[in-house]
Amino acid sequence: MEAIFSKVLKVVIKCRHCNERKEHIRVTIELESSTGAICKRDLLVRLTNDSDPHFLFSLTISEEDFQSLKVQQSLLIEFTSFPEMLTQLLRQCQSEQNCSHPRFQLLLSFDSPSLDGPAQLNVMESSSFKHLNLLSLQLAQASDKQVKDYLAACLASLKTDKEALEVKLQTTEDDLTKRLHNAEQALSEKSTEMERLHLEWTLQRSSLSNELQSERQRAAELQERLRQETQQVCRDLESAHQRSSQQMQSRLAQLETSCAELGDRNFKNEAALRDLKSKLAGAEEERQRLEQRVGSADAELHAKERLAEQLRARVAALEQEVQDKEWKMSLTQEALMATQQQQVCGGPLGCWRAASRHPLFILQGYLRKSVDDKEVQLRQFEAQVEVLAADVKKGNEIIRKFQCELQVQLDKSKYKSTVLVMQEKIVRDTSAKLERAQQEAQDARRQLDDRDRQIASLKEQLESSGNKLSDANETLQKNERVIDWLNKLLNEKQLHEKFPETSENAPLSAGPRAHFSPYATASRRNDFAGGLDAKYFKGDDGIPGSGLAGAFIPRELPPPRNKAPVASAYFHS
Repeated sequence: MEAIFSKVLKVVIKCRHCNERKEHIRVTIELESSTGAICKRDLLVRLTNDSDPHFLFSLTISEEDFQSLKVQQSLLIEFTSFPEMLTQLLRQCQSEQNCSHPRFQLLLSFDSPSLDGPAQLNVMESSSFKHLNLLSLQLAQASDKQVKDYLAACLASLKTDKEALEVKLQTTEDDLTKRLHNAEQALSEKSTEMERLHLEWTLQRSSLSNELQSERQRAAELQERLRQETQQVCRDLESAHQRSSQQMQSRLAQLETSCAELGDRNFKNEAALRDLKSKLAGAEEERQRLEQRVGSADAELHAKERLAEQLRARVAALEQEVQDKEWKMSLTQEALMATQQQQVCGGPLGCWRAASRHPLFILQGYLRKSVDDKEVQLRQFEAQVEVLAADVKKGNEIIRKFQCELQVQLDKSKYKSTVLVMQEKIVRDTSAKLERAQQEAQDARRQLDDRDRQIASLKEQLESSGNKLSDANETLQKNERVIDWLNKLLNEKQLHEKFPETSENAPLSAGPRAHFSPYATASRRNDFAGGLDAKYFKGDDGIPGSGLAGAFIPRELPPPRNKAPVASAYFHS
């Protein structure tokens, strides 16, 4: 038997001719497996009510029954996955059972008006359109025998739980008893230790009371010495502060004077710098004009040089042409001489005529005429070249002059730039000095403020030390008065114990007596509301001393007696 699901779910119960109601029903799903020749598995669905033991409905579904159920309700799963799907549907119902409009819910319907007979368990899914019946199971009411078996199983389970709880209770009781015994032992040990510590504390208190008096005296001396030292330190600090303040003020006045001087110098340097910048701008403009003039002169010079080169090339060509003509002319003369020699026999007149009629003679005249023309043209070209050379020379002189002027202007510009850089450097140095002086002045003011704050804090410390010293003196005086009164009271008590007859005739004052008992209770402390505060009687460990506490001081001190006090063995006045 394997339990798959066992939870209490909210189920809607519907009977015939009755209204629907909701109850909490335990739904249990178990899987039974039979070990035999044929392995069979059955699914058991059981509904029970924890408040009603006779409410028992069950259904056993075998694999054959599931096949018919599958056909009837058009299920899409097999028997192996049916328990898991049914468990998921029940968990969905459990998760939404507390909602106002649950989507999944269980409906248990009966045909009879009471909860008797067969019942039908429906798993319903609600939508905005309709209610869908996802699964419908027909449950049968258990018989008397089944009810008895179920009650017997429940009783056995309860008995087992009861035995386990009894064992757990017994174990817990033994543990608590043991712990109680250990706590009692620890309490007794702590009580013994507390009594011992209380006795030691009582003994130490009596010894510490004497040390308290000596410590108070030393504290008073130390306070007086510290007060004197503090006053001396304050006086020294005030004098040192005054000296430093005077020094700072003189230094501040010097810095302010130097700042004013540096400001004036800075203003003058800025004015001179502006003048130099304007002059430098004018020099730059003049230099640019000169550069433009030099550039135009260079361009004109280059143009004239190109023209001179062209003329030289043309002269060279003409000279070459003249040479060619001369060479041809020499050839013609040779030919003419040869012809004249051949025609000597004809006479001079005939020769001249013949020569004049000869084509070479005509060519020679033409050549001579062209040579003369070329020589005239050559002389013209040479004159032009000489004029151009003179112009080029003048242009070169003008360029050299402009270059000299430009160099002078550049030298002046460099000098002015150097002067300007030096002026800017001086201005920067002056500005840096001015800033340093201002920073030193601010530092001096801050130091003065710090010194003022230190003096104020020292004055506050001195005042607080004076207040503490006055409080300590008042406390010391009160403690001394209390100690004197306690000494007198103790002496009177000792006299009363030694001379009872005297004490009967002259009784002590009706005021309450001081009791130096270490076990004084809070009620005894509350009987004396007057006196000093208990904070003035705390020992070194912070515990108020009961022998010197204000709880044992009466509201009114007893009147002083005329007889001399007897020396006490516990206190010294």
